Amino acid sequence: MTAKIEISGLTKQYGNNVVVDGLDLEIDSGEFLVLLGPSGCGKTTTLRCLAGLETPEEGSISFDGEPMFDADARVNVPPNKRSIGMVFQSYALWPNMTVRKNIAYPLKARKLKDALNSGRVEEAADMVDCGHLLDRLPSQLSGGQQQRIAVARGMAARPDLVLFDEPLSNLDALLRDQVRTEIRRLHDEQGFGAVFVTHDHSEAFALGDRLAIMKHGKIEQLATPQDVFDHPISEYVADFIGMSNRLELHRSGLEWSTAAGTELELRSDTFGHQAVSARLWPDDITLHRPDEDVSHQEITLDAVLLSAEFGGRFYHVQVGAGPEEYRLRASAAVHGDWLRRSKKGEPVVISFRSESLKIYPLSTEDSAR
Repeated sequence: MTAKIEISGLTKQYGNNVVVDGLDLEIDSGEFLVLLGPSGCGKTTTLRCLAGLETPEEGSISFDGEPMFDADARVNVPPNKRSIGMVFQSYALWPNMTVRKNIAYPLKARKLKDALNSGRVEEAADMVDCGHLLDRLPSQLSGGQQQRIAVARGMAARPDLVLFDEPLSNLDALLRDQVRTEIRRLHDEQGFGAVFVTHDHSEAFALGDRLAIMKHGKIEQLATPQDVFDHPISEYVADFIGMSNRLELHRSGLEWSTAAGTELELRSDTFGHQAVSARLWPDDITLHRPDEDVSHQEITLDAVLLSAEFGGRFYHVQVGAGPEEYRLRASAAVHGDWLRRSKKGEPVVISFRSESLKIYPLSTEDSAR
């Protein structure tokens, strides 16, 4: 049911706009690969090239060594002849067809009569716990049910590869979590190969065996979710996965100073540069009242409160320290009473450990941010 996918030198452009730029990528048999990145980075175009819905200008795509596209050899297998299933952001169910007919559609399109007669439709519906909905129309289903049917349809023909184009973005938060868990469960049970496009790093961490983080049509980092979380290869990756706090640091003798003039000691590799940028997770920063004692092992910054939003067990807090702003989560049990009474501009202290900082060379582009 699965195939090894090889992409080599793939380039797709629209006019002078290069959207996918010489992409090289191998996807192992049965792997769940997530293409992650902001709008315009090339992830959806890459997916559409895999499906045969876009024709690249250069490069090649093969499934288990069989060419699906090769610009030099002028090979371009049409979408219905590639062993792929598609799950779209908009569900894309035929409104005038019952659930049964929607799931059966790819089997009929590929003339898989034996599969149609052997209960494949019912099997696919049962996989997503929707066997009781087979005779309903899409308009009679909830959003979550419609997306489950779209998943069943994408898998009914038992393709070599299932392609997911941001399938959860139209669902509310609760349904998004439910369907995400369902997709992961199906992959673990069925072992199908998958490429999943998203701009949501929490989805990517939850689903992917590996993440391919894209920037300007190229892969910036390709690694497991744990490796990406622990070792983001660039400031671009660190920022995109949620390491939103940024300090610009300049060397001053043996010490380093922030933009606010606070001196600190770095225990991280600074690449021999005189200026670096540092990234921190919101959870790496601790909030303190001005009169609190802070461990001498922590770097402390005097700051002012900018906002505090209640989030249940935590407050989402934003503070300013000179020209820099920081975001953090403060425990409602510890800080809730005084945060509820606090006003914008009140003095606070934040602290963090030097080893929590991820250090990156400071480029001209970075310093202009």
